[in-house]
This record gives sequence, structure tokens and C-alpha cells, in this order.
Amino acid sequence: MEACRRELDFEESCRFIDCLDRMDVFQVNFGGGEPFLREDFLDILDYAHGKQITTCVSTNGTLVDEALARRLAGMEYLYVQVSLDGACADTNDAIRGKGTFERVISGIEALNRHGFPNLSINTVVMGTNFREILRIYDLGKTYGAKTRLSRFRPSGNARRVWEEYRLDRSQLEELSQFLSAHRDVLTGDSFFSITARDRLKLGLNMCGAAKLTCSVAPDGTVYPCAFLQDPQFRAGNILNESLESIWQSAGPFEALRNVKIASCEECGRFGLCHGGCPAVAYFLTQSLDRPDPECLAAYPKGSQARDSSGGARDHVRTV
Repeated sequence: MEACRRELDFEESCRFIDCLDRMDVFQVNFGGGEPFLREDFLDILDYAHGKQITTCVSTNGTLVDEALARRLAGMEYLYVQVSLDGACADTNDAIRGKGTFERVISGIEALNRHGFPNLSINTVVMGTNFREILRIYDLGKTYGAKTRLSRFRPSGNARRVWEEYRLDRSQLEELSQFLSAHRDVLTGDSFFSITARDRLKLGLNMCGAAKLTCSVAPDGTVYPCAFLQDPQFRAGNILNESLESIWQSAGPFEALRNVKIASCEECGRFGLCHGGCPAVAYFLTQSLDRPDPECLAAYPKGSQARDSSGGARDHVRTV
């Protein structure tokens, strides 16, 4: 992913929200880094809410204290998604830093005390935390939070540790079974390549990049997707042209809209996933016109689950 040299200031952010309002955009997701590090972020949220635009903030949760929780609880159009990558400190902190588990739980408890209603706990599913998914789900229930699972994808810095942290086929199969058994778990559009028919009506069954969604970097650069923030997918910048124009005619957007994965069209799962995630396909095969390599119909069979050292071990059902 490309590094940003600057961020939109408050006035530029408000003008962009005005543009979103004209386009009838109904929801904006804010991620990071950490959004709450920005001093005027709450003012930006207030401005979006004044346009009746729903916002979803992805936060690491470590900055949520009593004052912030109280302020957030008073925002009508706000959803908060707190990142937690393990059901215990050892697992989570190995990924997110020492002491973060306790700070995240403290932030969640503060939101609970102030009656914040729209809370979810997001976990990026990796080989290191795969066996704790059910415990994370139960933890969310304790705090009245929905569980949201996100896919570990080989973009950005994750490319360097892809082989170490990715799920193998047996784990993907178990994850599919877990999602079928826990239909209240949220997944966005990230797991349609492995989900079963019983979840078909619970969300998107195809990639929404450049069709329903796009990603705008802190400096205003527009990409089809947050996982396709490489130079070749740069579609324009909202400081130089309107998002409407970029959305309608940018080359990378047209490329995503015209992706045709011929090898998938005869597959029995095509109606469930339409080829899966183009970002995963691109970073693993260097092509957008290839099937998602983690689709259960395309994933090489016969692979064994791996232990933390990379060796093979017997498969044990855990989720």
C-alpha cells in the first residue's frame, strides 16, 4: 500500500462529505491507523451525522475512555467496531502489542457502561487465533457486542507474513461450518468464497469494489478497495476531481467492473461467490481474472493443518 504524505484537513473533509451527500451515499466507514488519534475526528463524525450519513468507525479500542465513550453513546448514526485478535492477552498482544488486550477490554466496558448500542468486535482470522474464534464470539456476547470476522488477505504488510498466518484448507472448511452454525456472525463480503448456501441471504455474495463501494485514503486518493491500494489501482484524487467523476469513469474502476473469471462460471459455487475476492487473487496470482485462491472449490485439496512452527499435525475440530 502507498504511504500518505498528508491528510485532508477539516474543511476538505467536510466538502467531501457534502459530495457524498449529493451522491446519496448512506454509509461511510472510517479506518486507520487509529481514527481517534485525529483531534477533529469527532467533529467530522458530527458533520457526517448532520447529513444523516451513517458512520462505522474501526478502532483498536485503546483510546476509548469514559469521556469518549460518553460522547460516542450520544451519536445516533454511529457504529463502532473494536479490533480484537485473540480471546486472551497472549494471543492478541502477540499481534497488536503488549498490554493491548486489557486496554481493549477496558474500552469495551466503558462503551457498555454508557449504553453504546451499536458495538461489534472484529477479528482478523489467522492461523494464530483460529482456535479462539468461538471464545471471541462468547466474549462478544458477554458485552452485548456482535462478532465480525475479517479475512486475512495478502495486501500491504500482510504479504510478508502470508505463509505464516494464512489459514489452510482444513481451517477454511471449519470456518465455513462455524459461519453456518453461527448465522449472527458478521462477515461483510470477505468470506463469500467459503460460505455455504445457508448464508446466501445474509449479505453480499460478490465483491462490491467499484460497484457498491470504494476506498478513499487520508490524502484523498481513491482506490476501488482498501485492499487494492497499490499504484496501479490509483483511480484519482478528490482534491483534483469529484468522486462522482472518478466513480463513473476511472480506469481501475472499469477494470474491476469488467472482471470476468471464465474458469468460475461453470462452478457449482459461482452463484455463491462469483469468483471470490479479486484482491486475494491479484496479490497471489498477479491477475484480477483468476479465481480467489482460497475458494473452497479452487483451493488445493490434501493440505494438512500446520502447527505454529510450520509443521504438519493431525486435524482437530475446534470451532
